[in-house]
Amino acid sequence: MNMNNIMAQAQRMQKDIEKKQQEINNSEYEGHSQLVDIILYGSKKIKSITIKNKESLEVEDLEMLEDMIKIAFNDAVSKIEADIEAKLGMYAKLGGLM
Repeated sequence: MNMNNIMAQAQRMQKDIEKKQQEINNSEYEGHSQLVDIILYGSKKIKSITIKNKESLEVEDLEMLEDMIKIAFNDAVSKIEADIEAKLGMYAKLGGLM
């Protein structure tokens, strides 16, 4: 293989990585807990938080609600990370590109 072929292959791979990363960043990922639904963009920025059963919450429930938000957020982040691994994991095996 000559150097031009290697460079062309590297450029195609870089474009593929960028395309997949953009696809992930523009995707939405949902996280859920008993009281909270959360939607994140692939960039891990919050799009929305929905608190379920608001009318049944009391002041004492706020600590539990905070925990439910954390659970839903972490659920959505784990889905983003799984998608990154599924779409870009092959490149990490090529020498730690991620």
